[in-house]
Parts: sequence; C-alpha cells; structure tokens
Amino acid sequence: MSTYGRTVLVSVGVLGVSGLAVAALPARIRVRAEVRKRWRTWALAAPVYLGALFLGGGGACALAAALGLVAMTEYVRMTGLRRAEAAVLVAASVALPTLAWAAPSALDARAIGLLLPVAALPSLLRGDPESGFTAAARTVFALLWIAVPLTALVTLGETAAAVGIAVALGDVGAWCGGTFLGRRGALARPLSPLSPHKTWAGVLGTVLSTGLVLWAVGAWSPFLWAAVALGCVLGDLLESMVKREAGVKDAGSWLPGFGGLLDRVDSLLLALLLTTAVTR
Repeated sequence: MSTYGRTVLVSVGVLGVSGLAVAALPARIRVRAEVRKRWRTWALAAPVYLGALFLGGGGACALAAALGLVAMTEYVRMTGLRRAEAAVLVAASVALPTLAWAAPSALDARAIGLLLPVAALPSLLRGDPESGFTAAARTVFALLWIAVPLTALVTLGETAAAVGIAVALGDVGAWCGGTFLGRRGALARPLSPLSPHKTWAGVLGTVLSTGLVLWAVGAWSPFLWAAVALGCVLGDLLESMVKREAGVKDAGSWLPGFGGLLDRVDSLLLALLLTTAVTR
C-alpha cells in the first residue's frame, strides 16, 4: 500500500478512536468542550487536506493557495502591513504554488532569490525612511514562513500527506506529554519564555508521536523524523514570537478550538520547509 493510502487509514482510525474517546468524556472534565471543538475541526479539516492531495498537483496547488490566502490575511492583520505589502503576499501565495504545479523547473534558487527585491519594492517606491526596512523585513519573513513552505504541498507529493498527519498527531503527543509527564521534575521546565506552557515533556511527546506516525504510514526516515519533530516544536514558538510582538493571543477567532488558521498550521509550515530541505 502507498504512503498516501496508509496515511488515510491511520487518519480514519485515529479520528474514529479519538471521536469515541471524546464522546465518552465525563461532563465534569474541565476541558471537555474545548476538546470536542478541536475534534470537530479536525474531523472536517482532515478530509479536506487529504482529499485535495488525492487530486494530485492541481488539488495540492488549490489547497496551498487557499491556505496561503487565509494565513497571509491573518499575518497582515497582526503585523499591520500596508496594502502594497499585502498585495505582494497575496500574489505570492497564489503564484508560487501555481508555478510549482505548472512549471516546476522554473521554481529554483533564482526564483526564490527574487523574493527579496519584490518584498522590498513597495517600501522602496514609497521612499519610506522610517518604517520601510521593518515592512520589507516582515514581508520577506512572511514569504519564507508561509508562501514558500505551502508550495511544498505541491512538490512533496504523497510525503506531504504523511507530514500533515504526523504534525497533527505531534501536537496531540505534545499535549499528552505535557499533561502526564510535565507536572514536576526536569521535564516540567518551560521550553522558552515565548510560550511558558510548552515544556520539555511536550517535546518528548512530540518526538515520540511523530516518529510513531511516520513509521505507521511507511514514511519514516531519520531525516524526515527530525524535520517533522523540529517543525512541530519550533513552528509553534515561531508563531508565538510573532504574536507576542503584535500583542495578540491568537491569529484569528474563526477556527473552533484553535483560533485562526496560523494557530493551526504554524508547526506544519516549518515542518514542510524542513522536509523540503532534507528530501531534495
């Protein structure tokens, strides 16, 4: 069976078992409502994600563009970028995955190198000496953090499906590790001041769960495991850094149980980027 087929089976099995477990949670459990919201969101998101990848390059391109448009909108709102920078980010969110699908040979280091002058162009044309560098830097960061990684949904093929389910269950593993192992001792220490609730116990849970999932779907390799585990751990901290500087708790409020799209895909973005680095 292919990696994609195994990924679908694992996803269906996990959603089924977790759905029964969530339904059986006693009413007195404080996080019951939040857990149920998150499960419903995953029950809707998983078929959309895997279904788009099943359609091949066109489906992956559409998925990457849709995710990019929503994520960029949230990012622009958080960082206060102007319309010109927002237009660059929106255009890149569609252009990069489309290029990866229609003309993959054109998406090389030269094309990525053009992102810097394109990102700086609005500030250069405005002649903005006070905040031009900040705006250009934030635009470049969004391109490298959001648009380029999402393009990997097109270029990675069925590996993107394996990475997606591994990241999703890596977050679950982090929660389980933090809940059951992170109450006292060395593993209870915060990983970073950026996110005090993230502990070393959560890191251990992430490492174990991502490795198990990648093995279950037939995609395990030491480099891929490292890429996904690091993406899960560092991706969340990366978004926390952006949100803390912006002074917001969540990137949005429309996604039940998570906040915004960026709050859900922060780990996936970095995992896709690192996976591209270790598999190409």
